[in-house]
Amino acid sequence: MPARSAASGHTAGMAIDPELVRALHLVAEDRRGASEDAAAVHHLFQTSTVAALMDSRYDGDLTVGEVMAHGDLGLGTLAALDGELIIVDGEAHVGRTDGSLSPVAPGTTTPFAVVTPFAPGDPVTILEMDHHALLERLDAIAPGAVSAVRIEGTFRRLHLRSVPRQQKPYPPLSEVVAAQAEWEVRDVAAVVVGFRFPREAAGLEVPGWHLHAMALDHSTGGHVLEADVESVRAWIDATDEVHVELPPGVQIGGADPAMRAEIERAETSPTPDHAGAPAHPPESSG
Repeated sequence: MPARSAASGHTAGMAIDPELVRALHLVAEDRRGASEDAAAVHHLFQTSTVAALMDSRYDGDLTVGEVMAHGDLGLGTLAALDGELIIVDGEAHVGRTDGSLSPVAPGTTTPFAVVTPFAPGDPVTILEMDHHALLERLDAIAPGAVSAVRIEGTFRRLHLRSVPRQQKPYPPLSEVVAAQAEWEVRDVAAVVVGFRFPREAAGLEVPGWHLHAMALDHSTGGHVLEADVESVRAWIDATDEVHVELPPGVQIGGADPAMRAEIERAETSPTPDHAGAPAHPPESSG
C-alpha cells in the first residue's frame, strides 16, 4: 500500500505494514504531504518513527514549528537527541541532562515528535497512586486504543531522565540510553503529557504509555520513568487517525520480539546503575 497524505493524496513511496494501517487508521505522508495536511481534532501527527531512532536516525527533516502546526500537546526529542521535548498549551520546552528546562525555538529540527490538537473530555481526579496504579487507571479511562493524555497536579515523586546530545557518527539508541541522566523530584506541582499506543504499533511508536513531564514552575522536566501521584486531574483525548510524516529512507513496519524488547529497555526502564536516582535534578553545568 503506498503512503499518501490524507489532505493531498501525494504519494510518499514508502512501504507500510497493512496491519498497522487497519489497527491505527494510519495515514503516511512525506514532507510535502505533511505541509498540506491540516490539523484536525482527534487526529495525531507524528514525524518519523521509534524504529528510526533505534537505527540512529537523529537528524530529522521537520522543525518543531512545523510539527506544532499540527497540534498543541505532545512530546519527542530534538536533533542529535539533544534532550526531551515537552509540548504543553502550544509551547515547546526541552529537558536536558542537567535537569534544566528551557524553551525551544520553532526552527529547531526534530528527528521524532508526536502532537495532537488536544480536545479532551471532562477531567478525572486521581488521588494517591503509585506509577503502576496510575497507568492502570489511565488504561481504564482511556476511550481509544490510541489516546493522548494530560495529567496535572501534585506528584509525590517524578523519576525523570534525559539523554545527552550526540555526535556523529551517531551510536544506536541502546548505547545512548545506557548513559542517560536520571533524577527524582518530590512533592512537585507538574504537568505530564503523552500518548498510549497498542502493542501492534511497536516500532512506529512506544507501545503502552509514553510520557514526558515538566514542573509547573519550569524548574525541571524530562522523560517519565515513574510518576507517583498525590492529587491530580487527568484529561484524555481519543485519536481517530494517526498521520505519520516519513523522512527519506524511513518506512513503517512491525517490530520483531527483539526490537520490542529493545524499545522497552530504551523507553521505560531505568538503567541498572540508577536504581537509586538522586532525589533532585543534577546541578546545572551552565
